[in-house]
Amino acid sequence: MPRSREVVRQWQVLRSLAASRQGLTVDALAAEYGVTTRTLRRDLAALERAGFPLFQEPGADRLRWRVEVRGLAGLDAGFSLIELCALYFSRATLESLAGAPFHEELSRTFARFEHGLAPGMRAFLDRLPHVVGAKQTGGKRALSRHRERMTQLLEASVQCRKVRMRYYSLTSGRAKNYDVDPLRVVYAEGGLYLIAHVPEYGEARTFAIERIESLAVMEERFITSKSPSTAFAHSLGAFSGTPERVEVVVDPRLAAYVTEREWHSSQQVRQLPDGSVRVELHVSIDWALRRWILGFGSRIRVIAPSSLADDILDELDAARMQYAPDLDLEQPRAAWDLVSQRPLPFADFQRLSLAGESRS
Repeated sequence: MPRSREVVRQWQVLRSLAASRQGLTVDALAAEYGVTTRTLRRDLAALERAGFPLFQEPGADRLRWRVEVRGLAGLDAGFSLIELCALYFSRATLESLAGAPFHEELSRTFARFEHGLAPGMRAFLDRLPHVVGAKQTGGKRALSRHRERMTQLLEASVQCRKVRMRYYSLTSGRAKNYDVDPLRVVYAEGGLYLIAHVPEYGEARTFAIERIESLAVMEERFITSKSPSTAFAHSLGAFSGTPERVEVVVDPRLAAYVTEREWHSSQQVRQLPDGSVRVELHVSIDWALRRWILGFGSRIRVIAPSSLADDILDELDAARMQYAPDLDLEQPRAAWDLVSQRPLPFADFQRLSLAGESRS
């Protein structure tokens, strides 16, 4: 049996024991994880060698295994043993957030947990990230340079103090002075964002922290505005906006990939007779949505709203001009297949295009 499966099963056995008030028998654990009692006993022995505080006590009919669930010595923080182990293990996820808010503080916290774990326990838990890991998504660089600014904004938000800042807008291509009421700092898509109420506009706006050129916390205080419970709730990315009904049809060969993921909490999927799927979202029409649609190339088509379909068509035309400004659209060409990562024969591409037209 692969060692990775063995480590995961042993971790699950430890969790089962920690969750059981009465303890569990070897037979019960073996049945739960679909292994022989001999294998299960080896798992228990491995956990004991690692230093986990397992013990046996008499039950109604046979011996039951239990684990001491109290926190570790020197770490009187109200955590159980299993919670501390889970936190230590989650370092794999933390490493994918390098540069995120409180990264250094969290690293120091994990170091405290590490000192409280026996060497054998650390060795066991250190094997888990090789089984379950996390990859950092493309994020903005050098977020650590903005720690001081982030601290200022967090303190201003907590103390309800107004902020005066100069901010460079990518949309307008110029810098402008703002007096804002900072509501919250959000880490999303590898970047730091300030959500603040702008009295000049009478609404909340989103500002990328790395584009704040200067910032001063003022003595004047503001009355706290109610901020959304979830940041960017209506966006596929880090944008704010009014949600609209968006409907797309996804080609059969990409249908499984799209439907097995939740792109947004409003997502509704309907299977069509030809194997394609119709996806409905209630989201803001922003760059994150356009990027999501364009990323699927010819395998997706916007049904509604028509204005979004026109925007996508304009973007595709502009992209084509970047590569082949003199391209004859009547000339048969191969399209790229996102699923097989190979050129798609023109006959297949034409068939898929005609099928999409017949569904509208």
